[in-house]
Parts: sequence; structure tokens; C-alpha cells
Amino acid sequence: MSTVKTVIWPKVILFGDSITQFSFQANGWGAAIADKLARKCDVVNRGLSGYNSRWAKLLLPRLIDVTKSADNNNNIAAVTVFFGANDCALQDKNPLQHIPLEEYSENLRVITGLLASAGVPADRVIFITPPPLHEPAWEKECILKGYPLNRLNSTAGQYAEACVQVAGQCGAAALDLWTLMQKDGQDYTVYLSDGLHLSPKGNQFVALHLWELLESRVADLPFILPYWGDVDAENPESSLLGDQ
Repeated sequence: MSTVKTVIWPKVILFGDSITQFSFQANGWGAAIADKLARKCDVVNRGLSGYNSRWAKLLLPRLIDVTKSADNNNNIAAVTVFFGANDCALQDKNPLQHIPLEEYSENLRVITGLLASAGVPADRVIFITPPPLHEPAWEKECILKGYPLNRLNSTAGQYAEACVQVAGQCGAAALDLWTLMQKDGQDYTVYLSDGLHLSPKGNQFVALHLWELLESRVADLPFILPYWGDVDAENPESSLLGDQ
């Protein structure tokens, strides 16, 4: 009996906090990317609501095997790293999630190094900055949960700037949502559902701009398995079970 070769789908891994975790909801940016890449690769959601870059750095080796670079090198087409919205929480108002700015930058560097050790070079990594924060809307959410406003848009901007800087230093790409969503004085609040997380328009915005960065990294991925019209109906085994 002949051995059938397993079909291996490459992966795009989305690594981040709640904005990534929620990205597979209806009309989410992650779902939009997965739809574009159907039959080319698996888009894997590794979003962890409430997490910051310190926890992400510790957890990444449990999500990606950093000891098998040869195996992983050709299997991971790209990784998005989307942390900062929790790191930038104000220390005196939200010490559990807050990460100092310098440590945030260093954590992103460590994450880049861990990915490199897993065979994912920096040119396959896309950093995504935290989006802008609409303080009045987020303050309402905070009050409903019994605590004061715990984030500021200006602080989110500092973390976004640091994210872009680290990406440049490491040779990774950066999607600067904080800047793009506020460009030319536009009303960025339409991109947010509660002052922090993304609205449907925000999800569309992220998907559009992320695809501009991601497309070149997946352009060479082949269409996996033959188009149905190309299958030999008389001898489907020859079309479906052979090497591609």
C-alpha cells in the first residue's frame, strides 16, 4: 500500500490580546484575513484577552516550539504581534496589567528573538500598535465596572511609538493604528466600540491595512489541492493523492 503524503497548510499566527481574540467574531479583522487566505494557509488565533507583553513573552514558547526551527521555518508564513492596549494601562489605576514603557519595548524585542529561534525571521513579523483610546467612552465602561478611567490616549500613543521603533530596530513591519486612525484629524471614534476595542468599521480598517503588509508575505503560497474542475474524474487519486 502506497504512503499518502500529508497535506501541510502553512500558518499565519495572530498573537495578541483581546483585540486579537475577538478578531474571529462576525466581521472581525482576523476572520477577514482568514477568508482571504482560504486554501492557502491556516490563520491561527492566539489572542489572549487582558494579557500584556510580559505575560506574552513568557507564554510564547508554549505556543510555538522554539526548539524546532527547521520544522517551523517553512510552516509559519507570518506572525502578527498585537500588544500594548493593556501594557499602557495607568500604573496607579491598573497595576495588574500595566507594563512600564521601557519594559514593553524590551518584551517586544524578546518576542522577536523567540520567533527567530523558531525559524520565523523578523521580515515575517508584523507588529501592530495599540489603537487610539477614546477616553469618554472608555471611562463609561470603567465606571460600570466600578473603577475610574485607567487609560489615556496620550499614553497609548507613547506605547504605539515605542512599538514602531522596536519594529524598525528589529527589521519587522509595523502597522501603526494609533497614528493611522487619527490621521488628518479624522473621527477615530468610529473605529472603536467602547473606547478601546474595535467597532465593525475598526475591524474593516485593521483588515484593510494589515492585508497591505501581509499580502507580500503570503503572495508565493500556492493554492492548496487542485481546483475542483482540474480533478481527473476518472482517476481522482492521481489528482488528489499525489505530490503537489
